[in-house]
Amino acid sequence: MEIKIRYFGGLVLGLVAAGVSYYYLYEESRNLFYFILVLSLIAFVLPFMVAFLTGQKNQREKEAKFLEFSRDLVEGVKSGTPINKSIINLQKRDYGSLTPHVRKLANQIYFGINLDSAFTTFAKETKSKVISRAMTLISQAQKAGGKIESILTSVSSSVKQTEDLRKERKSSVYNLVLQGYIIFMVFIIIMLVLEYAILPLAAEFSENQIEGLNAGNTATEPLTQEKFAMPLFVMLLVQSVFAGLVIGKVSEGSIFGGVKHSFLLTTITLLVVTGTRAFLG
Repeated sequence: MEIKIRYFGGLVLGLVAAGVSYYYLYEESRNLFYFILVLSLIAFVLPFMVAFLTGQKNQREKEAKFLEFSRDLVEGVKSGTPINKSIINLQKRDYGSLTPHVRKLANQIYFGINLDSAFTTFAKETKSKVISRAMTLISQAQKAGGKIESILTSVSSSVKQTEDLRKERKSSVYNLVLQGYIIFMVFIIIMLVLEYAILPLAAEFSENQIEGLNAGNTATEPLTQEKFAMPLFVMLLVQSVFAGLVIGKVSEGSIFGGVKHSFLLTTITLLVVTGTRAFLG
């Protein structure tokens, strides 16, 4: 309900700002209107992006807490407690965003649901590939009747290695991510220099050439600075979207991890370009 209210608030704020700016600024200062329109769009999209990032953060926390849960489960089983009883004993511990899933798993086992079904539900509801693989291994080991403590120890070690590799990759590519942002900012500066230093000269040259052609009774429309600037603006938008996706893929190994980078780079592009045109253009 809280998220829906945020969505509604962002929608109302964006529409009101866009409507007011259109009424007062569209005819008077179109560049300022576009700048406020961008702010309105950001106000509308921001709650959705915050919810998306919060969901991703919760997923990472679940996988990190699952490592803690698996270690506690190993200790319980090694002490001689059956795995189902060990899970029930762990339901009162705090595992962050994984806690509701652990408690549901324990409640299902307590009320007589078999371990295989309970593990399947647990893996499905956490929506994590790491947890799903681990629970599948535990479930298969339970069915085969092997030494469950050995399997749990292996699963715990595997989850730990996955987390360690993820952290190592994130720290090792930090400089690459930073370089990606710096390169993009340099790209924006180059585009602004082209638009405000080079394009006016090109537009003036085009106008002089067209005047010469028109003198020869050839009707030709000159290329204005706005027509030159539009392809640059589109290029910046395309670059911001795909550069963000590449940064996310490199740093987190997932295209979805690049959504936040694309949103941030696109927001910077829109604010810088429309703000520059509104206040300096």
